[in-house]
Amino acid sequence: MAGELYGLMAEFETPEQILRAAEHAHSEGYRRMDTYTPFAVEGLPEAVGFHRGLKLSAIVLAGGLIGCSGGFFMCWWPNVIGYPLDIGGKPWNSWPAFIPITFELTILFSALSALVGMLALNGLPMPYHPVFNAPTFDLASQNRFFLCIEADDPKFDRTRTREFLAGLNALEVTEVEK
Repeated sequence: MAGELYGLMAEFETPEQILRAAEHAHSEGYRRMDTYTPFAVEGLPEAVGFHRGLKLSAIVLAGGLIGCSGGFFMCWWPNVIGYPLDIGGKPWNSWPAFIPITFELTILFSALSALVGMLALNGLPMPYHPVFNAPTFDLASQNRFFLCIEADDPKFDRTRTREFLAGLNALEVTEVEK
């Protein structure tokens, strides 16, 4: 019994071929696709439609604001509400004294939210991925370049997509099962 189809994967020999294939696939309307290469290929993320988003930046900003307000509140509450002490005639809400703790917690929460956000947005940890089922995928870390169009792409049709990928001068087009 055959497994469920994850997508179709085309194999290419050169970085120029994978770049042209990705650009052509994106211009044809395919959006759910990914490339696998042994090294970074300049322009490839843009060719598959990956645009630098603001998601991680927003997550880091939110983490920093939470750390900043939490650090200030952690200093303000005991000094003003919980156990106010008159030390040297300073006001209870002496905010300049709270700056070091507030700054450090801002940095800490920003860094932690960047780490957690990066892992979450990248879908990590991912010990298994369906492309590992492709027979020649181990060459992706050596000398081959792969373009995989996923089956859940709105434009995906098994026959037409296979013909499209074969028309891009791919060495081989294989089906990838989940």
